[in-house]
Amino acid sequence: MAQKAPLFTPVLLVGCIIVLVSFGIRASFGVFQIPIAAEFGWLRSEFSMAIAIQNLAWGIGQPVFGALAERIGDRRAIVIGAFVYAAGLVLSSWAVSPEAHQLYEILVGFGIAGTGFGVVLAVVGRASTDENRSMALAMVTVAGSVGQIVGPPLAEWMLSFASWQTTFLVFAATVLATLLLLPMMRAPAVSRAELEESMAAIPGRAFRDPSYTLIFLGFFSCGYQLGFITAHFPAMITKASAAIDPLGLLARLGLTTPSAVGVLSVILHLPIRERRELAGGI
Repeated sequence: MAQKAPLFTPVLLVGCIIVLVSFGIRASFGVFQIPIAAEFGWLRSEFSMAIAIQNLAWGIGQPVFGALAERIGDRRAIVIGAFVYAAGLVLSSWAVSPEAHQLYEILVGFGIAGTGFGVVLAVVGRASTDENRSMALAMVTVAGSVGQIVGPPLAEWMLSFASWQTTFLVFAATVLATLLLLPMMRAPAVSRAELEESMAAIPGRAFRDPSYTLIFLGFFSCGYQLGFITAHFPAMITKASAAIDPLGLLARLGLTTPSAVGVLSVILHLPIRERRELAGGI
């Protein structure tokens, strides 16, 4: 009797770590709204625009990095994505105008695309056996959801003793540190037939599948909700919250500042899609 292939492989574990870090940092940007606006005296809408541009760049970058991964290899595409991501964070830490932040968030968005689902799921899928593939892909997706739970509290904790500029630099270093795990991420190469398929043919084949069309349309609802919650909700809750009673329930739970309550709001309001992934993937 043939031995069953293990679910947990180096490729799966590394893929989960990369996605967790990438999405954890991405989900934390709303935490920086108030510190950045307060330092420069900007309206919060200026940094909100930067986050919106980041999300657009992320969406545009996903097919770009997917094609890049097929042409030059998955690991090289991830390396490029990580360096672009880190460059956007480092440059953002030096930015002193709204326009500079908005420009550098294009790099951050493309970096998220290069270190996110579009590239990593493809690697994990090819490295998994037929019986493990669905669960392996679900676990990588869950890792992205876990990142959205871990990232904002981590950013809030760092902001309690460091500047937002330093926090951006630490995040940049963390993204680059994930590249140390890439030698463990080996998967079969893309087939020649896939490489020869044109970019024009792929969307046509995808949209002929009703399931893909429904998933595509569903992401419009999820995207708007997720964008609002991660970008605006923490700052809105922070501004709306009264001072925390040091003897009250929130203080006993470790929520001693309004900004901590704002961060908690992100975790408690994960989109329904993310909650289903957490429930169905584990």
